Amino acid sequence: MNKTDNSNIHRTNKNYWDENGNDFLEAIVLPYYGCNTLTENELNLFGDVAGKKLLDIGCGNGESLKYHGNNKAAELWGIDISKNQIEKAAKCLSESGYAAKLICGAMEDECGLPTDYFDYIYSIYAIGWTTDLQGTFNRVASCLKKDGVFIFSWSHHIHMCVAFEEGKAFFKNSYFDETWSERDLDGKNILLCSRKISTYVNALAKAGFVIEQLIEETNDETLQLTGELSDWTKKSQMVPLTAIFKARKL
Repeated sequence: MNKTDNSNIHRTNKNYWDENGNDFLEAIVLPYYGCNTLTENELNLFGDVAGKKLLDIGCGNGESLKYHGNNKAAELWGIDISKNQIEKAAKCLSESGYAAKLICGAMEDECGLPTDYFDYIYSIYAIGWTTDLQGTFNRVASCLKKDGVFIFSWSHHIHMCVAFEEGKAFFKNSYFDETWSERDLDGKNILLCSRKISTYVNALAKAGFVIEQLIEETNDETLQLTGELSDWTKKSQMVPLTAIFKARKL
């Protein structure tokens, strides 16, 4: 993909987040990793963050940073492509009594982030927006301390390939298709591509990470629902909606 394409993707998606934000998406701020998934309360992927330095990639309205502030993190950093989201995050954290270093920029860019500095870098439903997955993972690795942890969640690729209608699941597109395409989100156009799980695994390995956990489970509450269910709920009982990765820098 050439630079013009990347610029168009950034412009289209930035416009969406500037205009819409993520105030309504409670399922993609910690302790939640996504819809119908296990939560941080159950997974404990971060463990004790007291005294640690954390960076949130795609920090949105700052609620996930606030979550870590409540758990006594020493430093809170956030980056987001949307100026509107950065302003919301600053307001959220300030009102909660937390100081944070917030940067408006694309995750693909250097953005003045320190190297070998963070104990944790994480991203809740934002990493999939990158136009340069390998470059982003390489930058994450450069900013983490040795043995630092990288945690991120995103839509599971199989979820994006499967549709569920009238009680039946079927493939609506190929699992191997990773091309960028227009999609509708709340009546607005966005540009996204769906990447195979192996694409994430191989990019992490190339960036110098070892994967400690990959979580695909749907939460027990959803799995145990019976009766008249929505197609969305039935689908989430059959295929994973979200993939959660925990990796450590070697």
